[in-house]
Amino acid sequence: MAKPLSVKDRLHDQAVSLTPAERQLSGVLMRDYPVGGLQSITKIAEAAGVSTPTVIRLARKLGFDGFPELQSAMREEASAQFKTPIHKREGWGSAQPGSAAFKAFAEAVFDNLSRTIDRLRPETLDAIARVLADRQRPLFLSGGRITRSNADYFYNHLQIIRPGVTLLGASPNVWPQYILDMDRASVLILFDIRRYERDLERLAELAKEREAEIVLFTDQWGSPISKLADHVVNALIEVPSNWDSTLAINLVIEALIAEVQTRVSDTARARIEALEDMFQSTRIFRKSP
Repeated sequence: MAKPLSVKDRLHDQAVSLTPAERQLSGVLMRDYPVGGLQSITKIAEAAGVSTPTVIRLARKLGFDGFPELQSAMREEASAQFKTPIHKREGWGSAQPGSAAFKAFAEAVFDNLSRTIDRLRPETLDAIARVLADRQRPLFLSGGRITRSNADYFYNHLQIIRPGVTLLGASPNVWPQYILDMDRASVLILFDIRRYERDLERLAELAKEREAEIVLFTDQWGSPISKLADHVVNALIEVPSNWDSTLAINLVIEALIAEVQTRVSDTARARIEALEDMFQSTRIFRKSP
């Protein structure tokens, strides 16, 4: 069964129909999402420079009976952000045996993929691809305890199709050595999902001080790094498991790999051919039948 739309999803879906005042209010709600929506209606209105009736109208436009129901939804989302793996499984009901459990898991993943695609703006994907395809801009990648595998996967492909790509060492202790080489031409690509990691946030802060451009892949709620990032991809991650799924993030990664390879096709082809020659000479892989 599909999860209900988050407030962020609803704001995204209604973006075109919002009035200027409602857009100001939406910006305030998204600035520190979802915690920013837990203040009183008066404080939220003041922060956005709008009237309290505007807050109520926006809540109703998003499908809620009023502000208390909208705030209740955001409170639940804030709670969900900080669920530990042992408690996360509880929200999906009782376990199902065998194929039924697999089907429920697969349906949740497909729903995540569909909703991630729906909320991903083409201009965001285009802007990221343009930055990644610029061979004059060095790329640096890093991820967290779980998302480091996503960073490693993205790195392996980018490093083949273009030069100047670096995967940061696993230990935060060595990150200053990489930051030393960053400047305004540099691009830092980060992966950070709930149970957001303070080390990654500090890395982003230091990179920003050196004027590096930041691309962030995060979950539907948004890592604190979102405030520092120039480009943000929000992918849905919840599944009936004690763990989150990063398949939707990988979908976007693979789409970007394909797009970047197309944009640097001349260099990519030469690099791939040279790499294949090395594989042949070292006999790393078996010959294809």
